[in-house]
Amino acid sequence: MSDALAGLKVADFSRVLAGPFATMVLADFGADVIKIERPSGDDTRSWVPPVDEFGVGTYFSSVNRNKRSITCDLGTDEGLATATAIAMEADIVVENFRPGVMERYGLDFDTLHASRPELVYCSITGFGSAGGATLPGYDLLVQAVGGLMSVTGSPDSEPSKVGVALVDVVTGQNAVIGILTALRALDETGVGQRVEVNLLSSLLSGLVNQASSTLVTGLAPQRMGNAHPSIAPYETLATADGPLAVAVGNDKQFRALTRVLSVPELGTDPRFADNSSRVAHRDELKALLEGRLCTRSAAEWADRLTTEGVPAGKVNSVVEALGLAEALGLEPVVEIADPDDSRTSQQVSNPIRLSGTPARYRRVPPLLGEHSGATFGHPPTDG
Repeated sequence: MSDALAGLKVADFSRVLAGPFATMVLADFGADVIKIERPSGDDTRSWVPPVDEFGVGTYFSSVNRNKRSITCDLGTDEGLATATAIAMEADIVVENFRPGVMERYGLDFDTLHASRPELVYCSITGFGSAGGATLPGYDLLVQAVGGLMSVTGSPDSEPSKVGVALVDVVTGQNAVIGILTALRALDETGVGQRVEVNLLSSLLSGLVNQASSTLVTGLAPQRMGNAHPSIAPYETLATADGPLAVAVGNDKQFRALTRVLSVPELGTDPRFADNSSRVAHRDELKALLEGRLCTRSAAEWADRLTTEGVPAGKVNSVVEALGLAEALGLEPVVEIADPDDSRTSQQVSNPIRLSGTPARYRRVPPLLGEHSGATFGHPPTDG
């Protein structure tokens, strides 16, 4: 069976994270992605250390497998002609320049769509193409102005960013959803369309319950550390050797927690009898629970609580998290080899599992301009 997206060609003008993440997902499922880089390369190529054994920055490698790379200087006639030819052959164009840049080169949606009505064109911006068109779209900046930092961190700490560029990742996922939706519409209408996603809107949508509570109450949520504004206990609690995440979502789980901790009386205490009461008395509850949890290690408590149906787990490092996924049979890491086996790369596997047309890993992240000069026709439909 062919790959799910076999036969589709993507002209990828994007760089850094959101766009490359989106095009990598498309490439994993068979799309032929041509990464069009300026002569100095994608910014993340120089975001080092660390680097892999071939000197490629791991930031770049994390979102650029299964692609081919060419270099084009759009400021020259030759470079622009090459980029335009690839875009005109493509089924999908992805770009994340500031609004107006692609128009300057004649690579914008309206220009290309006039010649290729079936083209699906995805634009990724920081703040949209209207009032925020000139604003730079960096994940840290959007986490700050978009409210995420205001709810991240402890009450007595400064606002904090999330430990990865999560807004870029969510925006990349939204881009994939938009592209696939546009392709489905193309099947029905024969006409492509422009897909627009931006970092700020993606973040606001991703704030889910925090944004919803703000709309209803008119009040801005506050930083609560690892606690939850609407559920208790749903946070990290101290044990004998480190924090334990406890995610009690209902009264049955809470009663099971109290039994495992040998304090069943807390399950019937009026202060903790239901979730609303536990939220109202969260500080008292936390102190009582930690008084018991401090007698054993986080790993011991996690095992005992999980056995009794209480969601709990120790706070793992990334190394430990990968090990856990491996132990659970999730196959979190793949080893990718170049077609000629000259290079290999370890990568985190695509999290989407399809039973008939799974993700495949055909190419390691490309060296800068590695495929310049190649012929870029549509790939064979047999994958």
